[in-house]
Amino acid sequence: MKTLIKNVKIVNEGQIFESDILIENDIISKIEASISEEADQIIDAAGKYLLPGIIDDQVHFRDPGLTHKGNIETESRAAIAGGVTSFIDQPNTVPNAVTQELLADKYEIAAQKAYANYGFMMGGTNDNLEEVLKTNPRNVPGIKLFLGSSTGNMLVDNPETLENIFSNTNMLIAVHCEDEATIRANTQQYIDKYGEDIPMKFHHLIRSEEACYKSSSKAIELAEKTGARLHVFHLSTAVETGLFRNDIPLKDKKITAEVCVHHLTFTNEDYETKGGLIKWNPAVKTQKDKDGLWEALLDDRIDVIATDHAPHTWEEKQNLYTKCPSGGPLVQHSLVVMLENYKNGKISLEKIVEKMSHNPAILFRIEKRGFVREGYKADLVLVDLNENWTVAKENILYKCGWSPLEGMNFHSKVTHTFVNGNLVYDNGKITEEKFGERLLFEERD
Repeated sequence: MKTLIKNVKIVNEGQIFESDILIENDIISKIEASISEEADQIIDAAGKYLLPGIIDDQVHFRDPGLTHKGNIETESRAAIAGGVTSFIDQPNTVPNAVTQELLADKYEIAAQKAYANYGFMMGGTNDNLEEVLKTNPRNVPGIKLFLGSSTGNMLVDNPETLENIFSNTNMLIAVHCEDEATIRANTQQYIDKYGEDIPMKFHHLIRSEEACYKSSSKAIELAEKTGARLHVFHLSTAVETGLFRNDIPLKDKKITAEVCVHHLTFTNEDYETKGGLIKWNPAVKTQKDKDGLWEALLDDRIDVIATDHAPHTWEEKQNLYTKCPSGGPLVQHSLVVMLENYKNGKISLEKIVEKMSHNPAILFRIEKRGFVREGYKADLVLVDLNENWTVAKENILYKCGWSPLEGMNFHSKVTHTFVNGNLVYDNGKITEEKFGERLLFEERD
């Protein structure tokens, strides 16, 4: 099968250039100014931009056990509509993926149901070190530790266990950093004042700047002590950005950071209108924090943009503060949100591609993905930077059926998505066949 894309502007490795690109089967075979070879399908992409497919390094697709909220099939379908061609899913499903057998079960589900390429993190707990150390770094992206009990019962708070995990694995350790004792004390203080019906606007003061900084600084201290590879998920405060470096290339960094689209988009002022729909852990915080995250993203202290896509039903999100689950669906809209920021002059196209495609591939050492290069897998997305549309119920593909961005206007659109050389999304039409593959990871000392 050959696909030829003509007259497209390619955004890749810090450059934008007009070119043709030939896909043969699942591989990019040629990138040249003019390709005249015969092909099974030819797409004239004049005026459009071609990006390497987005790699979302943190999603919760809810399979198995929480599939009333979403599942690998529905959420990966939404992902490809948003230009996300690969995802890394987290272990706090039901049951938690904390044994090799349970992790293998998730891979089996994805082999049947995934529209996009997939990897699953192995979950660490206070008592599963032996299982963690059996994890194969060739086909599992890393170890996930919840240092704050965001969801489920995966809190790792035993200092000896943490040091053992950090000391004994060469795999990347990804962490959710919020200090549990601080959050519990803050929660009790607000319950004493308001009961169960705490106003949502206090969420960022309950899951506070102090709780985040205390936890992330401790994790970094432990990584520096043990030499572990540490990736801190979803930074939400300006103060935490000072813990990270930008004076060495990403491939040489042992301590890295991610920011999520919602922390770059909303502030605590938005609780007034959005309420529980923007209740995340860590919390959306202040304008100062949002500004600090943007600054660190652009100066390379923050390495990756992701979503922490975590759908809940509309009904669940209407509950009182103490019963309202944290998390929201974003994977269909992360790229267009960032393209809107490009249109508004906040970030370049090259930097978007760096943070959403190249850097996740470098950081997780994903084999032959994340770049537009000959010989690489043809995971690609075409975007039209001059198409206006509005997020509305009828175009939301998440199983939960809602988005915190509903009613928002965008001025760019994903028109085509290729996964392993297959055109899986074409101007609103999604293929019935699923072409997602298991991600593989390069092993290094």
